[in-house]
Amino acid sequence: MLEKLANVFRVPDLRKRILFTLGLLAVYRLGGHIPTPGINADLLSQFFDQNRGSFLGFVDLFSGGQLRRLTIFALGIMPYITASIILQLMTVVYEPLAKLQKEGELGRKKITQWTRFLTLGLSAVQSLGIAITLQRQTLSGGTAFVNNPGIGFILMTMLTLTTGSVFIMWLGEQITERGVGNGMSLLIFAGIVVGLPRGVADLWDKVWNQAWGAFTAPAILLLVVLMIAVVAFIVFVERSERRIPVQYAKRVVGRKIMGGQSTHLPLRVNSGGVMPVIFASSVLTLPQTAGALFKDNRYFGPMLRALSWGEPLYTLLYAVGIIFFAYFYVSIVFNPNEVADNMRKYGGFIPGIRPGARTGNYINDILTRITLVGALYLILISFIPEWMITGIHLNHLYGPIGAFFERLPAWVTNGLGVNFYFGGTSLLIVVGVAMDTVNQIESQLVMRHYEGFTPRSGRIRGRRATW
Repeated sequence: MLEKLANVFRVPDLRKRILFTLGLLAVYRLGGHIPTPGINADLLSQFFDQNRGSFLGFVDLFSGGQLRRLTIFALGIMPYITASIILQLMTVVYEPLAKLQKEGELGRKKITQWTRFLTLGLSAVQSLGIAITLQRQTLSGGTAFVNNPGIGFILMTMLTLTTGSVFIMWLGEQITERGVGNGMSLLIFAGIVVGLPRGVADLWDKVWNQAWGAFTAPAILLLVVLMIAVVAFIVFVERSERRIPVQYAKRVVGRKIMGGQSTHLPLRVNSGGVMPVIFASSVLTLPQTAGALFKDNRYFGPMLRALSWGEPLYTLLYAVGIIFFAYFYVSIVFNPNEVADNMRKYGGFIPGIRPGARTGNYINDILTRITLVGALYLILISFIPEWMITGIHLNHLYGPIGAFFERLPAWVTNGLGVNFYFGGTSLLIVVGVAMDTVNQIESQLVMRHYEGFTPRSGRIRGRRATW
């Protein structure tokens, strides 16, 4: 294994890409320690400790603790992801934008430029909401978070947070273009990983202080076992694929006979990876942000409270959003009709299926079924931290239905109050991004006649001349 790791740094181009990626990730973490001016960081951190089992604690997990300190990178990558979602949806309903997307590299550059502008606008709006909320919010003792409230603080906060969000967007694009892996996913990965030591310390404090009484040690052991089981389950599903057999007919090209071989078309069970979860989470952060501004409004307050984290309506919309974005993302990255046409051009066919439209429909049917399985898998994994932290508030349902669920144990409806850093969405992102990055590095090694990390990669040998 050490020999394989050493091979990574023996390739000059790959070594530069990895060092470049690590350098930009270091810059990202450095910015996570620069606070926004005018904020009492200690009081803000105390407020997040009081709301650890709420949506704020969950969002703070993905920002790597930057939101609780309100650093210059507190907004993170979410504004860029939200802007990407909006433009991707617009390509479906707005015909000129759909035509622009089909124009090749020039069209994609134009859409990327619009995504940047939209990210700038969303960052400004979110930073404005954060600034106004901080001015209104106080601790239980009446102590304010802002040292000098006013229009100057609002403008300074908007400028700082918006600039930080745009800079993070630039970092992600540079990593994708000149580094290794997907830049945006790696930034989210870095934000989650830095929270793992805090999670270990939190669990250790619970064991040391016997937070759950005599049940503390068995509960921690159960959490560790659950962590290992979730990791194994994620790796198993992420590597699972549906293989469609493909047969290529023999054809004569000049003096050579081409084709006549059997292969397969691999369709991943979770083709969208972690993107459906990230998309659904970023969309649901909008009502959460609005809830901080209009929580006392007589018209919007009850509706926004019903959309708060852990509520049944939020859970339902989160699950529906994951299913929707799983199909939406797959429809963007995979076109069954195009695959069928390319297969027919090269003399390939699926045994028992007529080439052309029939093949496209057959692939689409299989992709539809396995995408549903992948979406249900994402829903199950994503709800683990929510159930562990805040529970399922089924007792908040209306009328006799809510009264019926009042009989459930308190740990079901209110959760265990534990920050489960090692499972759910965070672990899904960490494992998924790590596997994708390792696969990219491995492909670079194999392409340069080196052995990869896995036994299946093997070494590609060039032709040896015989004398």
